[in-house]
This record gives sequence, C-alpha cells and structure tokens, in this order.
Amino acid sequence: MAIRTRIFSFVFVMIMSFMFLSGYSSAKIYKVGDSEGWTAKDDVYYAWANTDHKEFHVGDSLVFEYDPNINDVTHVSGALEYEFCDYSSPKAVYNTGHDVVTLTEPGFHYFITSNQAQCVLGQKLEVLVIHDPSRPVPPPPPPPSKILPVGNTYKVGDSEGWRVYDSDFYNRWSEEKQFHVGDSLLFEYVSNDVYEIMGDLEFMTCDPTSPVAVHKTGHDLVRLTEPGVRYFITSHSGYCEAGLRLRVMVGPQPKAVTFPNFPKKVDLSAMERLNNWLKTSNPIINQLGAICCLFLLSR
Repeated sequence: MAIRTRIFSFVFVMIMSFMFLSGYSSAKIYKVGDSEGWTAKDDVYYAWANTDHKEFHVGDSLVFEYDPNINDVTHVSGALEYEFCDYSSPKAVYNTGHDVVTLTEPGFHYFITSNQAQCVLGQKLEVLVIHDPSRPVPPPPPPPSKILPVGNTYKVGDSEGWRVYDSDFYNRWSEEKQFHVGDSLLFEYVSNDVYEIMGDLEFMTCDPTSPVAVHKTGHDLVRLTEPGVRYFITSHSGYCEAGLRLRVMVGPQPKAVTFPNFPKKVDLSAMERLNNWLKTSNPIINQLGAICCLFLLSR
C-alpha cells in the first residue's frame, strides 16, 4: 500500500510540473517594431501593438533592439509622462541595445526613449497587459543590466547652441562644467549635424569618417552613460576646424555624502565644570579644591 502511495505521489508531482512548465512555455516574446526595431517612426508602434490583434499577457516579454549610442528604453509610470515624453522619473531605464523586458504586472505599460526629439517623432509604445489565470505567475525579472540616474541636461553652447561661434568657445564651455554619468547633452541647431567620434586623434584632425553615432534631428539628446571622454564634431567642411567641436570629461555618478552624527553640545553648570576640571588636575589642586568646596558649603 505504501509503495502504491509513493508511486501515485510521484506521478502527481510529474503531472503538476509538466502543467507548470507548459504554462511558462506559452509565454510569448515580441520583438518591438518587428523588422523596424526601436526607432523614430510616426505611429509605427501604435500600429504594431494593434496589428494581428496582439494580446499581451503577464509573463510575455518585449525585445527592444536599437543603437544604444542614440537611444534607450525608458519605462515611465503613466500616460501623462508617455504623452509629454517626460523621462525625468522613470521606473527603469534599459540601454544595452538588446533589452528583454518581461511583463510581470497587468495594466498599461508605457515605454519611451529619453531622446526627446525622437520620442516626439513617435518613438514610444503603450501596451495593455492582461493577466491570464491559466498561466502561473512568473517570477520577478532580474534587474535591468544598467539603471541610470536621471542627471542634469546641458544645452551645448547655452544660448549660442551648436554653431560656429569662436575657435575656443566649446572648449571653454565644457571646462566650466562637471559632467557625470546620467547627465545629458542637448544639441540644438538649424543646418548642421552632430558626429560622435572615437578618440582624440579624430577630434584633433576633425575626421568624421568612422563615427560612433550620427545625429541630424536638430534637437539631439545624448545621454552620458559611462565615465570617460566623449568627442563630438560636425561633418560640415571647415566648421569643425573653425571650432565647432566638443570634448567632455564624464565622471562617475556622484555618491551621496553622509555626515557623521556629532554629539550634541551639552551645557554644564558652573559647579559641574569645576568638578570636571578638578578631576583632570593634579592631587594637590584637587585637595585645595575640595577644601574650598567644603568651606563654601559650610557657609
């Protein structure tokens, strides 16, 4: 009888395990934008989310593929942040260029890029996630590979923007500031471009032939994701040589400064201060002090 019970228990566990794994295997993986990937295209993601009557369930995953030098995936909290491309208080920021985001909660989920110019052009995604009771609740996903702090946004050149102004203007502008991981550079211009290049040699010779990234929207937001030196020039002939180039030193994310808890100042009475002084003095002074104290108390 005991053997039959153990066999029945073993079969029951196997059946439940199979059902559990089957539930996970039914989860779907969607590549956002299909062949278009994650880029600036007007209404493409609204159409993508509604094509073929897609239904997103808890446990499904979204795959975002893009150029991490230009974009990221910013998971924002609500519809207002989504509509106004507000990335100032994100739930999470992904920036590997191949991000897999598992949908762990039912409800609306909103994704934008922190490159605001491209977000305004339509690079944002809204999905409604439904809980399917037939599926087991998935475990929480691992944290994003890199969650960046939301730092300061610096408009390059301030009121002058990104244009030929002075041969040393952008060098002085950069040296007056301290840039950290999480900060952003905003390039604004009319008839120009921004080429991010690899190193100091390309920067000194104004060589745009092997750029890391190219920006041409006229309102380009570049996030500083790693410490080190970043180099930016224009590809327009003669403009870079005239001074339209920028080199910035990016420091690590500043750590919060904590101050030690110093003991509070204690106000002592005159008699307590006298006693403390007597304790630290030599024995002869102690005896004289004791005699004085007795004399004063006897009066």
